[in-house]
Amino acid sequence: MGVGKSTVGALLAELLGTGYRDTDADIVAAQGREISDIFVQDGEPYFRELERRAVRAALAGHEGVLALGGGAILDEGTRALLANHPVVYLSMDVEEAVRRTGLNVARPLLAVNPRKQWRELMDARRHLYEEVARAVVATDGRTPEEVARAVLDALELKEA
Repeated sequence: MGVGKSTVGALLAELLGTGYRDTDADIVAAQGREISDIFVQDGEPYFRELERRAVRAALAGHEGVLALGGGAILDEGTRALLANHPVVYLSMDVEEAVRRTGLNVARPLLAVNPRKQWRELMDARRHLYEEVARAVVATDGRTPEEVARAVLDALELKEA
């Protein structure tokens, strides 16, 4: 959440000369409303089902760089599908999250006491991110360009 998945993913795709896709953007486009609105109007379980479907469709039909929403790995089936792909976990600490987002933007899972909730979310998810990741790249204090190049290095990929 706020780690720069979309920005870094687009830069990485450009460096690799391939396409870029973001499953959160797929959901927003299909639903015609923002994710925060889906959470409020229909609840998290409904959103997670949309997310499962979006990830499944993207993995089946997209060959380039794919950015997944931060909660996509909560689904065991999604984690199993990701096992066959070079997944990178972009990490950051809470202070970096505060610096980047202020933790005051429309983040439905951070509505009350954002710092505490961010830490709890990360404590609950970190092991799942690490389980599916082929590489972990810290984003703290780095520009998106530096992170994209670190991903290339971590996966031993060459620019196009």
